[in-house]
Amino acid sequence: MKQYCRLKTLLGTTLTAVSALGINQVLANGQITFVSQGGAYQEAQTAAILDPVAEALGITIHQDSAPDAWPMIRTQGTTGQAVWDVIDTPPLNCVRGGNQGLIEPLDFSRVPNAESMPDEYKTPYSVAYEFYSSVLAYNPEVFDDNPPQSWADFWDVDAFPGNRSLRNHPLGTLEAALLADGVAPEALYPLDVDRAFNKLEEIKPHITTWWTSGGQSAQLLYDGEVDMLMMWNGRVSAIMNEGARADFTYNEGILQNTHLCIIKGSRNLDTATDFINAAIDPEYQANLPLYIDYGPGNPAAFDTGKISEERSRELPSFPDNAERQVLMSYEWWSSSAGEDAERRWLDFMQQ
Repeated sequence: MKQYCRLKTLLGTTLTAVSALGINQVLANGQITFVSQGGAYQEAQTAAILDPVAEALGITIHQDSAPDAWPMIRTQGTTGQAVWDVIDTPPLNCVRGGNQGLIEPLDFSRVPNAESMPDEYKTPYSVAYEFYSSVLAYNPEVFDDNPPQSWADFWDVDAFPGNRSLRNHPLGTLEAALLADGVAPEALYPLDVDRAFNKLEEIKPHITTWWTSGGQSAQLLYDGEVDMLMMWNGRVSAIMNEGARADFTYNEGILQNTHLCIIKGSRNLDTATDFINAAIDPEYQANLPLYIDYGPGNPAAFDTGKISEERSRELPSFPDNAERQVLMSYEWWSSSAGEDAERRWLDFMQQ
């Protein structure tokens, strides 16, 4: 990955960054180690956010990647030997880590760009960074003019025959099962775990593959091995752009996000906090959809004029699309009930 790109490429001039961030932030200096999930997503945010912010703040951003950050959060937070600083990770890790003393409380008095963001986009330890969705994707050629449009359709193997795949993980999958069973989106939480697993027992014999990575899910649909599956919107959009026989619906999607949080004992706490405030600035947030099919964590990005109306309507966090989905409750998943559900998933998959 490139370590630097000219700020004017994305924002026009350095003066734009000074105006957006404030002179105090621009004069800050230091370094941080930033951790994300790697792949095309980390490459996109490097160009859209990381490199411009590094130049605007006058800092060096070292990068690492960890598709599953939790083991390292636990190790570094427990030993007090922090190697990372800022982590881009599902808010479940931030909240659970904060509750266990592994993540620093976020000083929101120093994160003014978060003030206008909805409360459900923030936790005491973190703030929303970007949005993606677990959606129902399918091969349109298999279903002609009557593709599946809901999780009830996915579960209806008679009306919609074909090979199916679900993610081998309870987050999102339990929500889909309950929606398939008729639970209203507004009544989803707290999850009725018994009901969800009973519904999953119904579909389990018809699941040909339980995928474990976004790349695997994309390959399954691209190669025609499955006809419908739960999939991340960015993954299905990518293979659609490559000419794959694929499509998806945001209807009953599970709207998810990653948050930014700081590892306990960070040696660069002040710089890390300044970075988070800059990274959620609407001007930088609006750059991300120019590189990848994920929505900005700060909804004010849609008001910058940098995201076209056409492009906005393709993104999971665009208001019209968000209204058709369920916002995942990471607060519930970080509770003891959520942890029990995760343990129960392991038993379910071994049966």
